[in-house]
Amino acid sequence: MRRRHYLSALGTGALGATAGCLGVFESDPAEGNSTDPVPNANVTTRSADIGTLTDADLPLADSDLQRGAPKDSIPAITDPVFGANWGDVEWTLAADDRVIGVAVDGVARAYPLPVLNYHEVVNDDFGGPLLVSFCPLCGSGVTAQRRVGGRETTFGVSGLLWHSDLVMYDTLTDSLWSQVLGKAVKGPMTGTALSLRPSTLTTWGEWREEHPETEVLLPPPSSGTVEGEVRRDYGRNPYPEYDDSERIGIGYGGEYDGRLHPKAAVIGVATDETARAYPLSAVEAAGVVNDTVGDLPVVVAATADGTLVAYERHVDGEGVTFERDGEVLVGAGSRWGLLGGTALDGPHEGASLRRANDRSPMFWFAWADFFPESGIYEA
Repeated sequence: MRRRHYLSALGTGALGATAGCLGVFESDPAEGNSTDPVPNANVTTRSADIGTLTDADLPLADSDLQRGAPKDSIPAITDPVFGANWGDVEWTLAADDRVIGVAVDGVARAYPLPVLNYHEVVNDDFGGPLLVSFCPLCGSGVTAQRRVGGRETTFGVSGLLWHSDLVMYDTLTDSLWSQVLGKAVKGPMTGTALSLRPSTLTTWGEWREEHPETEVLLPPPSSGTVEGEVRRDYGRNPYPEYDDSERIGIGYGGEYDGRLHPKAAVIGVATDETARAYPLSAVEAAGVVNDTVGDLPVVVAATADGTLVAYERHVDGEGVTFERDGEVLVGAGSRWGLLGGTALDGPHEGASLRRANDRSPMFWFAWADFFPESGIYEA
């Protein structure tokens, strides 16, 4: 495995002033609760108890955590308000703006990244208490039940980073939670995993086409935050050019797995013994990928807008090899929509493929940090 050294070159100025995660702060000790198979893959099961995905011992030491911003200076949304569109707010939600989409019993909601870039955490009640989180530095979206120890709680942004990833806190126990792991890394709940919920990181245009009646999160001040009424310029990206650069987080001086560009978009699949990353470029070149990760048959594809999806290749308990016909998958006598994995016709009409990924697509450097033995699919 090739390793490269990358230093974050993020400067001060407008970017640091508007986006706390990319703000320039001196690193300080974290204040705990205050504020085909790859051999020896260091991965775990896809169950809720996901275990430790890195060699780090838990709880994390203060020196493992980096201060990216003061606690709650990135104000989590605690009172989300939804509408049919952004027609009554001063900003425009474009078709190519990305959203985290969640569907529950035929009802759909979209959480736009133009909002999440500034707030990172949404505490919702949708099919039960729902946590929606997005880390702009890692490009990772994770949704989970908003429960700790079986009790409903509210999550906020600690301002700390681990592996350049968002570290959340919960108000019930004041434990610190790794966003990508979905696991408590410091505090009373250390080692406890959140129960993850399925979601899709796609574009507003694709999500709305798939779910014409979807609701969409309205930006503050329509939605309330942990800090009350706040205002941001949701029409401006606070991370200009970050997604295409080789910069990693803030103050990153460690080794980086250089098999891919650090910001290459990948979707990752992990089983109890194996992890594999599927780069967008390789998936687009292949059209459709029928693969097996450990003993899990998977199918991976990308939509016209570049949304990566991964599903289990099981239909009625049988392994299926899929072909592609435009924007649908074809297998087991049915045509299956790419974005939702739902059969559109044939003998399985209305059935849905189970997702093979627990986390959204993310930047390669982030996946490699948490799954260091991951293999990479090559077309």
